[in-house]
Amino acid sequence: MEVTPIVSTQPPNGQASHPESYTSHNPDASNPDASNPDASNTDPSSATQPKSSSASVIEIWGGTPLSGHIPISGAKNSALVVLGGTLLCSQTCRIRNIPDLMDIGRMASVLEALGLRVSRNGSTLDIDASHVSHSKAPYDIVSKLRASFFVIGPLLARLGVARVPLPGGCAIGARPVELHIRGLQALGAHVHMDHGIVHAYVPGARGKLKGAKIYLDYPSVGATETLMMAATLAEGETVIENAAQEPEVVDLANFCRAMGAKIRGAGTNTITIMGVPSLHTTDYAIIPDRIEAGTYLVAGALTRSEITVGPVNPNHLTPLLAKLRETGSTIAIEEHNIIRISPGERIASTDVQTLPYPGFPTDMQAQFMALLTLAEGNSMVTETVFENRLQHVAEFNRMGADIRVKGDCAVVRGVSQLSGAPVTGSDLRASAALAIAGLAAKGKTTLHGLHHLDRGYEKFEEKLTNVGARLRRIPLSEADSAAQPTIPADVAPAAVAVPAS
Repeated sequence: MEVTPIVSTQPPNGQASHPESYTSHNPDASNPDASNPDASNTDPSSATQPKSSSASVIEIWGGTPLSGHIPISGAKNSALVVLGGTLLCSQTCRIRNIPDLMDIGRMASVLEALGLRVSRNGSTLDIDASHVSHSKAPYDIVSKLRASFFVIGPLLARLGVARVPLPGGCAIGARPVELHIRGLQALGAHVHMDHGIVHAYVPGARGKLKGAKIYLDYPSVGATETLMMAATLAEGETVIENAAQEPEVVDLANFCRAMGAKIRGAGTNTITIMGVPSLHTTDYAIIPDRIEAGTYLVAGALTRSEITVGPVNPNHLTPLLAKLRETGSTIAIEEHNIIRISPGERIASTDVQTLPYPGFPTDMQAQFMALLTLAEGNSMVTETVFENRLQHVAEFNRMGADIRVKGDCAVVRGVSQLSGAPVTGSDLRASAALAIAGLAAKGKTTLHGLHHLDRGYEKFEEKLTNVGARLRRIPLSEADSAAQPTIPADVAPAAVAVPAS
């Protein structure tokens, strides 16, 4: 059977692919750096990209309006936790609308290390969790993928024991797992940390968690998801108060319900779970990625373009759509799940404060700041979720923006034009923000640090090229940091069309 490396699952020439193991045929499986985004010889998307993410750059020539439709992939943050949730079921689950991303491949590797069988056919994953042969998650992957720590809840619920390394640090700030641990202890688990490993077990012959009332000091998405999954197989009722309300939490709850879990209140600040003895197989589709959709909508506003994005649930983007309207864009909802953005006469200034859902998402802060760099007047951006998420300001200023930072606030003084420059993304969303800023800048922008971008945006260059953007990914060795007066023939805008209203 013909297979492709881990994560690179797009079939050649548009032909249907056969199901494939994520790791058993991975040519880098014996390479200790295979999942390291900074390793120069390991790019999970090598079938479609010239070299590894760290050895490549994206060159962007700005100044061209966009036109057409951008398709939205499945939500990365939802897919990751749902994949972890398959550990709760002792049968095979089919998960659809899975994006083809580096982080998805890493989560699949975690599941396989625990004994599950994972196969992929296009955007569909079949996961056989009938035999969980290990209770310890591998350090080399967990240290690179924070979301993989969340398997501790399902492992503990299913096996009564779990050993999971503490997740690695994060460029955008500390995200402690204290809330996860305190919640698991409330459910009856004994938890301690030793040499960087979280050891958890359920005492007693039955090894079953017991329902409890849990209050979260902060509405943490990760803690809410971990504890909700653990409670699905616990004895009795669990109530999580001050729970996160993000759409990804609701998606996980819907997935668990599709397997037979009894959950109510997801999407509110109080979630109630009545434990059941076991869960069964299901066929489930992941929701569209609201952050990907938001990124492309801001790209449309930045380039003064009319584009559509979808499918996506407009209700998941309420705060962003409100702010886009405040800056002068016209927003129209078509066919319930398609959003059209049209430019106004000018980009108006506005203030933004990030908050847990349903507030303005921290994952859209950098992209929206890119838009405000070209607004008329002064804007203020306040980051309240993470303490270190304004590192992209220096890169925007390198492109000619006028931004000053004090503490968790950034004052953005709008300028008339950005200028292309070599820039480096400090995290996933900052990388995307710098890329779309490059679409509106004069001249060429060279984006470095693509290992961040490749974690969260499926077919990023292809989707933008198809609506007329002029950009290309090339090996770092071929990049010229100097401004290039002419645009290479291979990045000429493609012919595009906007779907009929």
